[in-house]
Amino acid sequence: MKTIKYLSILLTSGLLFFSCSDDDNGGNPAPVNEEEVITTLNITLTPSGGGTAVTFSYQDLDADGPNPPVVSAPDLAGNTTYNATIEVLNETESPAEDITAEVQAEDDEHQFIFEIGGSVASATATDTDGDGNPVGLSFDLVTNTAGAGTLTVTLRHEPTKPNDGTLTGAGGETDIAAPFTFTIN
Repeated sequence: MKTIKYLSILLTSGLLFFSCSDDDNGGNPAPVNEEEVITTLNITLTPSGGGTAVTFSYQDLDADGPNPPVVSAPDLAGNTTYNATIEVLNETESPAEDITAEVQAEDDEHQFIFEIGGSVASATATDTDGDGNPVGLSFDLVTNTAGAGTLTVTLRHEPTKPNDGTLTGAGGETDIAAPFTFTIN
């Protein structure tokens, strides 16, 4: 009976010893970098030769909810290069949280991918991260002659860098994908 009692005490002590031991990280959990909530993407496009800037806007306040996104994409001029900048917001908070600075601070973990169609000649990132890889918070959009145009801007989190500038080549996870359809005059 004493042997069973001693074995029970020894087993209990061993369990307590292992359950109370320090972790490799000193008992402090590793910090979690939570994904940011992004509801809105605004793109300001300014003709490189001067002229009036226009803003494309994509807003989806309920994410996968029942309401469709609100998208605005004014007409663009043909045969024009636009210098563009992106603003990323979380408008579920009041006042709205500007996520743009966070994307810029974590530029090695983010990349905007540009998919074009119709009379859009190109969309090319003009900013880079510390390793010289494209980020896309600023970019040049070049239009062709008059016609329909499409631009889908996708923010990838933790993409493979360097990559070929496509969604497949970038990998990672999508933070937001904003499709725009517009007319080029």
